[in-house]
Amino acid sequence: MSDETADVPEPREVPQRAVIVGVVPDQPERVLREAARYARLFSAPLLVAHVDVTRFVTYEDPDGYVHTAPIDLELAAGERQVARVREKAAAVLESIHVEWSVASLVGDPALAIAKLATRADARLIVVGTRRRGFGETMREFFTGSVAARLAHRQSRPVLVVPLEEPARDDEELWPDG
Repeated sequence: MSDETADVPEPREVPQRAVIVGVVPDQPERVLREAARYARLFSAPLLVAHVDVTRFVTYEDPDGYVHTAPIDLELAAGERQVARVREKAAAVLESIHVEWSVASLVGDPALAIAKLATRADARLIVVGTRRRGFGETMREFFTGSVAARLAHRQSRPVLVVPLEEPARDDEELWPDG
C-alpha cells in the first residue's frame, strides 16, 4: 500500500515510530524486504529513505523546509534516482501488507538518515552493507560506511543486512587487481 508523499516531507508528515530503510536504486531487494518484515513485526509504518548525494543542504527554515543546492549541474539525475527507488519499492512491497512512504533526502547519507530517524522517532534503521571491494565512493572510503557511522553516532538500533553471501573466513576481502 503506497503513500505518495512529497519528496521532502514536512516534519509533521513524517510517520512516527517508523522503521526507516536507507535505499539506493540498484540495491538488492533483500534490504527492503527485511525492513518491511520488521515494520510488520512492530506494526509500524515503513519509511523508505533515499539520499541524493549530488545535492547538499544550504539552510533549513524554522518550519522544517529544507533548501538545497546541486553539487552537479545535472539536476534530473537525483530526480530519476528517487523515481527508481519509488518504483522498486512499489514492486517489492506490492505483496507485503505494510504502510509505506518514500522520503527523499539530500547530503551525507548517515547524517540525513540519522536526522530523519530523530524526526520520526524511528524504532529501527535498516541499511545494507557495502559491496565487497574498495567501496562505492571515495567519500565512503575516507568517512567509513553509512552503517558504521549510523551505529556510532545515534542511539537507535541499526540493522545491517548483507548484500552478498558472507565472505569465508579464509577469503581475501579486497583482492588486488
